[in-house]
Amino acid sequence: MNKKIQVLLEKYNSDKTRLMDMLWDVQNQQGYISEEAVTSLAEGLNMSPLDIRETLSFYHFFKDRPFGQHKIYLCNTVIAKMGNYEEVRATLEQETNTSFGNVDDSGTFGLGDANCIGLSDQEPAMMVDHVVFTKLTAEKVINVISQLKQGKTAVEIANPEGADSKYSAYINAMVAENIRTESKVMFKAGRDYKAIQKACLDKHPEQVIMTITESNLKGRGGAGFPTGLKWKMGHDAEGAEKYVICNADEGEPGTFKDRVLLSHSPKDVLLGMIAAAYAIGSRHGILYLRAEYWYLKDYLQQQIQDFRDEGLLGKQILGTAFEFDIRIQMGAGAYVCGDETALIESCEGKRGTPRVKPPYPIQQGYLGMPTSVNNVETLAIASRIVEEGSAWFSAMGTDESTGTRLLSVSGDCDKPGIYEIEWGTTLNEVLSMIGAVNAKYVQISGPAGDSLSVSKDGERKFCYSDLSCNGSLMVFDNTRDILGIVRDYTEFFVEESCGICVPCRAGGVDLQHKMERIIDGRGCQQDLDEIIQWSKLLKGTSRCGLGTAAPNPILATLDKFPEIYQEKLIEQKGPLLPSFNMEEAMSAHDLAYKHLVQEDAE
Repeated sequence: MNKKIQVLLEKYNSDKTRLMDMLWDVQNQQGYISEEAVTSLAEGLNMSPLDIRETLSFYHFFKDRPFGQHKIYLCNTVIAKMGNYEEVRATLEQETNTSFGNVDDSGTFGLGDANCIGLSDQEPAMMVDHVVFTKLTAEKVINVISQLKQGKTAVEIANPEGADSKYSAYINAMVAENIRTESKVMFKAGRDYKAIQKACLDKHPEQVIMTITESNLKGRGGAGFPTGLKWKMGHDAEGAEKYVICNADEGEPGTFKDRVLLSHSPKDVLLGMIAAAYAIGSRHGILYLRAEYWYLKDYLQQQIQDFRDEGLLGKQILGTAFEFDIRIQMGAGAYVCGDETALIESCEGKRGTPRVKPPYPIQQGYLGMPTSVNNVETLAIASRIVEEGSAWFSAMGTDESTGTRLLSVSGDCDKPGIYEIEWGTTLNEVLSMIGAVNAKYVQISGPAGDSLSVSKDGERKFCYSDLSCNGSLMVFDNTRDILGIVRDYTEFFVEESCGICVPCRAGGVDLQHKMERIIDGRGCQQDLDEIIQWSKLLKGTSRCGLGTAAPNPILATLDKFPEIYQEKLIEQKGPLLPSFNMEEAMSAHDLAYKHLVQEDAE
């Protein structure tokens, strides 16, 4: 067995549930995960090589062959493409002497695409060896690549002052915070975490649950499930162990609020995890951090260590019998891991394949035990409710949608960034706040969310009974190609499907092809009718939220902007769709027939 792999196995006690960490360690040491490494890991974990490859092959950022000394991933979101993205992309290919998806002849640079890296407020952006570069221009790309060729590391280029990666100065050297509003609930400075936690532990766990329940806090990850109810179910569930997981796999394009919370209020999130653990009776916490946020890892690890040093994590916390600790689990690039069951599978060292529900994670989650999975923002808010009380929180917002929520704003506006609004705020009020002039189309909650027409939906309110936004708000003015944006979203869903169920795996591709036909002027009314029909099937039969959300961009824009579809349609003459080319089909048939005849002759 490879000696380095043996050391790795000892580091993780040959625990196969830590396979993700082992694969990352191998890749970070060797540049990729070789066949020898796969074989050695399989031997040491008593698994087959195919088991290892099953996990390895699922994630975007794991490589089983060399992908350059420097791995460069350019974000290709719709927002990035609204700027000088094409110029940046071309410059990267020119300066590295390779094309996207490939490695240059010297083995120095590998170029890849990334669907979203949580930086839509400062695009175009790229990752280079776990480091990010924002607001790219051709000149900036030339400078970065030139310094890499001279032997500098990405860290040295992005962080010229040499700030320690354990502290916020390191993050601030790379990424702007862009917090645009004064704090109502989030980003409060000067909090006494020890006093807050002591007050929490002085209460009975059911009192903590009652406080959260009375606040009417709903999950901020998108589903809006009542947090107090989830914690109550976790408290009542039976299990030898219980777990608390913070879902920081913020992969929805256009969403970056969790990035800002983790970089500017991380201890609020940690305190929320501790409160959840105390409420349900858990000793173990996992912060699942998406690979695109690797540059936050050391900083977050230091924040966790600070809490340990202060007696807020570990055994006998603040002199009580309560014990709880948190570890960071790195993802490896998979949008579907935003689904809590797929995330749990990933935490267990597997493919991020969504589970069939029920049972739900709060009943049988991580390692089959009761598990409370909460979003970053949900946990940060919970820590504030524990401090200030339910009445304080529920006094904000509306009766059914209490408190505030964070919006990640990007696109055609003067001030992209993070905004904290009270529930009940209208779309027009938000557009005025962010400086959106001539806005026509707004996409909320990312591609999986809803499409809004400013002229039709301007007075609608952000709340769970109306615009139940998960935190992303992308603005497009009247110069933008809406159909092109929708096509980009359909491509995203095809790329990110886990492939486990046929409706999503095949249906997404079919929808993409329909959009391409319409945009190319080869679509007819039957194509639109079939989009609607197939979307119903896709929504009704897909295994998880990715498949059910895949048709949303088409259906929502078809409802709000029917004219942009109708003007692209052509008349159908006869039983065949206009997009069907008889000559091409017959030519392909004849070619296939000739091959068959030739094979028979041989």
